Amino acid sequence: MKPLKFNAFLKQTIWGGNKIIPFKHLDSHLENVGESWEISGVKDYQTIVSEGEYAGRALNEVVEELKGKLIGESNYEQFGNEFPLLIKFIDARQDLSIQVHPTDEIAKKQGKSRGKTEMWYIMDSDKDAHLRSGLKKKITPAEYKEMVENDTILDAIADYSVKEGDCFFLPAGRIHSIGKGCFLAEIQQTSDVTYRIYDFKRKDKNGNYRELHTDLAAECINYEVLNDYRTVYTSQKNQGVSLVHCPYFHTAVYDLDEPMTLDYSELDSFVILIGVKGEGTIVDNEGNETSLRAGETILIPATTNELKVNGTVKFLETYV
Repeated sequence: MKPLKFNAFLKQTIWGGNKIIPFKHLDSHLENVGESWEISGVKDYQTIVSEGEYAGRALNEVVEELKGKLIGESNYEQFGNEFPLLIKFIDARQDLSIQVHPTDEIAKKQGKSRGKTEMWYIMDSDKDAHLRSGLKKKITPAEYKEMVENDTILDAIADYSVKEGDCFFLPAGRIHSIGKGCFLAEIQQTSDVTYRIYDFKRKDKNGNYRELHTDLAAECINYEVLNDYRTVYTSQKNQGVSLVHCPYFHTAVYDLDEPMTLDYSELDSFVILIGVKGEGTIVDNEGNETSLRAGETILIPATTNELKVNGTVKFLETYV
């Protein structure tokens, strides 16, 4: 079974920049594109296969037909016809709102299908790029609400200057915000549940403040304080370096300038490769050759036992 590529779902936003279109080599004049949903099974935002036997079909339709052959037998048993991960590129020209996501348990209690755990991998961002992740001082739920009301909530959140290669894991419950200048890849559970905590008192084009979800968010926030929320790892050439290992996804980064073979013979899961720099090719054990370059995201079926990667290319590898 051949690897699948998709037509990305581009989202224009009030905070979006101009990096995504050239990064993905698209012939488009869209402006303020804040998000490119690369692989998505989210209802009403499903990505469409761009080429090959399944061209023109929505992701979850293909999952329904191929079942475990595409996503892995255990994954299909757990998730059914809804693809379990959502992959995005995000370009922030302005600070995004301060947010939090619920755990699966809290989401179901609030009437949602599942929560959202995610991660960020920083790509070629602006020199002054920053983001916020986690509490830097101990506060209570009552103090949190008071700080939102009096515009001091930012004083309680850790703020990081970031550069290419930085990584942040964001388990459900961790307060966070993508900051101005960030260009990143995001890997997350298939969920669009976001609770907005604070939006800098900005108004929309109609002069209205955007809705805040203060009470819902209070129930979701994990109030623990850590010394550092950045993922610490050592970059290495020509081998996979683990970034995140959690119940929802496993992610590694590869920075290759020589051929490498990836062995998936013992893995009962699809694999997603996300091109972040350079270009190369992948050849599977059936002889199917596919390009992999910056801006491309490829879904490798669970039936694939082996991939040979050639070229000078940097990519993220993720699977469940």
